[in-house]
Amino acid sequence: MYDLGDLVEMKKPHPCGVNRWEIIRMGADIKIKCTGCGHIVMLSRREFEKKLKKVLEKKSQTD
Repeated sequence: MYDLGDLVEMKKPHPCGVNRWEIIRMGADIKIKCTGCGHIVMLSRREFEKKLKKVLEKKSQTD
């Protein structure tokens, strides 16, 4: 569904006006970074899944 490095859209935009977030850490908690201002937010996986609207871009799989 989503993975490290993906760009996601949340239900509410960030106060800077951008609604694109990059997943930078995954585990029991998920850390996301705003692509507009660089602000980092850590959410529990349950809270993240509740606030997630959709995955915008999957990280390119160039191995």
